[in-house]
Amino acid sequence: MDIVLLVKAAIMGIVEGLTEFLPISSTGHLILAGALLGFDDGKAKVFDIAIQTGAIFAVILVYWQKIQATVVALPRQAKARRFALNVLIAFLPAVVLGLLFGKVIKEHLFTPVVVATTFIVGGFIILWAEKRPPGAVRIENVDDMTPLDALKVGLVQCFAMIPGTSRSGSTIIGGMLLGLSRKAATDFSFFLAIPTLIGAGVYSLYKERALLSAADIPLFAVGLVFSFLSAWLCVRWLLRYISSHSFVPFAWYRIVFGIVVLATAWSGLVTWAD
Repeated sequence: MDIVLLVKAAIMGIVEGLTEFLPISSTGHLILAGALLGFDDGKAKVFDIAIQTGAIFAVILVYWQKIQATVVALPRQAKARRFALNVLIAFLPAVVLGLLFGKVIKEHLFTPVVVATTFIVGGFIILWAEKRPPGAVRIENVDDMTPLDALKVGLVQCFAMIPGTSRSGSTIIGGMLLGLSRKAATDFSFFLAIPTLIGAGVYSLYKERALLSAADIPLFAVGLVFSFLSAWLCVRWLLRYISSHSFVPFAWYRIVFGIVVLATAWSGLVTWAD
């Protein structure tokens, strides 16, 4: 296996892990990083989706006690069954819309310019959401969510099908606008990521299996490992961060980064490959 290719895989894994659960779009960063590294062919696109599974393992590790307690309590506790049902309900809209429009979105929207534009738009949405007068928080804990709350969050998650929007940003900010506390919205976003990203990874690997071979195992293994390690550090940090901070710094990061990408693309300073 080419060492340079493994280094690229490691870099992409780090980018995935650090950006997957922050409201700054992991897909957008992977598209931009892939364009810079020349790692953006058909196999690379499958790689980008597959290594999300490494980040999800980090979430499972961090939330293992809650996950284990829910699974054990499913046969005897209505609260556990409601929580599991809520995750399933929130997961379904992305499945339906992904199957219907996923191919069209990948063909037409997975470009650096689109990503940069949605970075900027998403940043201003976060600023608007954070500056709104604090409304009544109806839900302090994910266990207090109703199926309707879960469906609304699931529908909001679908905006993340547009690259650069951010799945975590859509679900966290959307959840807060829907009446969830900052912590409840963040926790539910992480739990919802488990079936969403594992499902996307498995489906992508199966659909594009003709592009892959046993020789690609080291490449994917490196990406998964680095994605897991960086995501584990990021999730633990984010859970501490949200206890006393807003998402405003991430909004400004999105805006500035998006402007830089557009400026370098239009000036010709950087050739961003689609």
